[in-house]
Amino acid sequence: MKRSLLICLAIWLVISVISPASAGEIANGAKLFNANCSACHMGGNNMIISSKTLKKEALDKYGMASLDAIKYQITNGKNAMPSFRSRLRDDQIEDIANYVMTQSQQGW
Repeated sequence: MKRSLLICLAIWLVISVISPASAGEIANGAKLFNANCSACHMGGNNMIISSKTLKKEALDKYGMASLDAIKYQITNGKNAMPSFRSRLRDDQIEDIANYVMTQSQQGW
């Protein structure tokens, strides 16, 4: 009984702290992605460096398969990718990152 209670408590803690993005955040992320990112990343591809796509395999290979890594890249840019720090608010960057993660997991 005590062990079951502890397991339930642990599951509740994980769900409440690490909740997936809401449908609204994903939809907003899609809209923002289309307006700001799709010129270079249409369909999860990369028009500048073809191997560095937003697809799961590439995100894994290049250490970008986390929300924090994607948010950092959007915020700060790198190489040919510009920084979006001055163009997007933090919540917008978060929504785009959630959209990219969701799309990469679903195969774009």
